[in-house]
Amino acid sequence: MSAVVPGEPGIPAPPPAARRDLLLLGAAVTALLLAVAGRYGYSRDELYFLRAGRELALGYVDQGPLTPLAARAMDSLFPGSLTALRAPSALASGAVVVLTGLLAREFGAGRAGQLLAAGCMAVSSILLIAGHLLTTTTPDLLAWTTLSWLLVRALRDGGRTWLLVGVVAGLALQNKVQPAFLLAGVLLGVLAGGPRPVLRSPWPWLGGLLALALWAPNLAWQATSGWPQLELAEAIASGSSGTSEPWYLFLPFQLVLVSPLLVPVWAAGLVRLARDPALRTWRSFAVAYGVLAVVFLVTGGKPYYLAGLYPVLLAAGAAPVLDWVRRGGTRLRGGLLAAALALSLAVDATLGLPLVPVGALASTPVPDVNYDAGETVGWPRFAAAVERARDRLPAAERVVVLTGNYGQAGAVDRFAPGLAPAYSGHNAYADWGPPPEDAEAAVVVGLPRSDLERWFGSVTASGRIDNGVGLDNEEQGATVWLATGRRVPWAEIWPELRRLG
Repeated sequence: MSAVVPGEPGIPAPPPAARRDLLLLGAAVTALLLAVAGRYGYSRDELYFLRAGRELALGYVDQGPLTPLAARAMDSLFPGSLTALRAPSALASGAVVVLTGLLAREFGAGRAGQLLAAGCMAVSSILLIAGHLLTTTTPDLLAWTTLSWLLVRALRDGGRTWLLVGVVAGLALQNKVQPAFLLAGVLLGVLAGGPRPVLRSPWPWLGGLLALALWAPNLAWQATSGWPQLELAEAIASGSSGTSEPWYLFLPFQLVLVSPLLVPVWAAGLVRLARDPALRTWRSFAVAYGVLAVVFLVTGGKPYYLAGLYPVLLAAGAAPVLDWVRRGGTRLRGGLLAAALALSLAVDATLGLPLVPVGALASTPVPDVNYDAGETVGWPRFAAAVERARDRLPAAERVVVLTGNYGQAGAVDRFAPGLAPAYSGHNAYADWGPPPEDAEAAVVVGLPRSDLERWFGSVTASGRIDNGVGLDNEEQGATVWLATGRRVPWAEIWPELRRLG
């Protein structure tokens, strides 16, 4: 007879956790990410976070303070080390793998099921792509997975576990606002399908108050700054992001967030959460998935906004998939499952990690599939081109660098410190400007000549950006302008340069 969790009649106690095996698998993922972390170069977001980390604040127009703080900490401890900068993401990715296995345990999976769920997450495209870089996405994925694990336990056990939910949620909201959608989705799921009695306890509400208290400094910053993240959400919905996809690809994109070959695992998990009486306590997660898919689709959210729910779905789907393997033709079905995992790892690692030699990258489909791969190439050469342009102007003249986006400005700040700080109207960089009024000349990249000619008496081309490997990324071929004889105050120019996206 199965043991029963105290206070929850009818819910069998979880089987033993395969902790050692899960930790080894998580450590292997972290080791893989660290082993390749130093290949290629910084992403534009990482360059941005490094500067934001030097401009510490309670909030930024496009994010909370958590990721810039991590960037500052790692760069202070290990100056200039790309591997160290990305270590938090590698560790977070390993933790996501472990937690996915522990979620499977909560849903009744034994050792094999826990390892299958964790293995599916380990080879997923979203984990490998996000885990390779220091971005807000990786801690967000960890936050959703941790919150899901705690919510599963809280919905079953109640009590003080809700306080842990509140602590994790409050910290997660210092990174991105998306965890609030998870909590709202699960709450709607509880109201729609139960277990409603948990809401009569004070503990969930105390957890919510704790989350709000921890989030309060960033909320206060947003409120006093005019809620810029709402404006940013509108900008993303209108297609301002370089990685935006047409709205009709939102749902098809879900098929590749883990792997097309592993869709049956998470699809089985979604069906099981929605229909299996043994998991009725956690039916709210199936409701949350459906509700959030609609919300993100209608509001123009990015397809990966749902990524944080896939650890739950994989965890719920692991046991039925193993049951299918064991029901008949075990060798054939087991071989198909193993092949799906192996092939998913091979494809997702090739597309998501810097495995292709950088000189051959342009001749592969990798940059077309993985936008960030192309954006981690050529930044030192970009900064060198800006330095060459500056050298064409008199040494005694006060010259600033003006760029069209935060990645370009971040590259100058990192690789051309003699020209720092760079200026840009893009996102938080706009708050760190405008340039000083005694700067009458500028080296400019990423802005149209027509605008520059309205503000400067002379605008000439100094050269073009070339990443040296023929890769057609966002900066390749851009003109480097020399703009001199400024005739409009920076205070008038700056509002025209401000943009969110």
